[in-house]
Amino acid sequence: MTDASMNNGARRFDRLLFCTLLNALIALPSAARADTVSDFVGYYQNAYAEGRDLIPGPQIPLDISSIASRLDLQTVSPKAALSGSAFLGADGDVIKLAGVQGCLSAEPLEFAGMPTTCAMISLAGMTATLDEAKAGAGDAFPCHVFAQNPGRPAVRFAECFFVENGAVRSLSEALIRKGLAFAARDRTGRPVFPEYLQAEEAARSERAGIWASDQFAHPNGERTPVNSSTN
Repeated sequence: MTDASMNNGARRFDRLLFCTLLNALIALPSAARADTVSDFVGYYQNAYAEGRDLIPGPQIPLDISSIASRLDLQTVSPKAALSGSAFLGADGDVIKLAGVQGCLSAEPLEFAGMPTTCAMISLAGMTATLDEAKAGAGDAFPCHVFAQNPGRPAVRFAECFFVENGAVRSLSEALIRKGLAFAARDRTGRPVFPEYLQAEEAARSERAGIWASDQFAHPNGERTPVNSSTN
């Protein structure tokens, strides 16, 4: 693939994300919802747009090594994005991606010439990337589930995969590589999946997605100016 075709692809995705973001900005303030599912989705999306992630973390430590040693894929049909790192499944469960961290900053910034926030870019990015993943898999794709929190709704912690141009891709890696989210870290600050940190660094060096902003709040807590002195 040539550099020109890659750049054209990036521009097409930015236009798609811009349209998704615009629609989300219009839809989120709406108080009237068509049904219970829309109420549920709107509740989580509104909170996330305000910088609050209502989806809890895992109640038990995740055995990340199981993805290599005991891969157990379950078919998941996404219904709607709930945050920059989670979505609602058709079965009513919440799927939280273990390897990715969405942006929660509600501070103003500009994206594709439009005033928005880092949280809204992550939320719209999850929506657009889910649509891309479903398009190549008949509205469903496989996920490896590490653990599940009980309750209603149940929250499953997983890594999900889809096919793009004949190759299998991680949904988490795709979000990170496009600059729409970040590599998840554990409590010590180390990446849950080291390869996703490499994807984050590549997105940062190319100023992809969120990284194109002059400054924003990274999930690790530091202010992150994007310029040559930080690379």
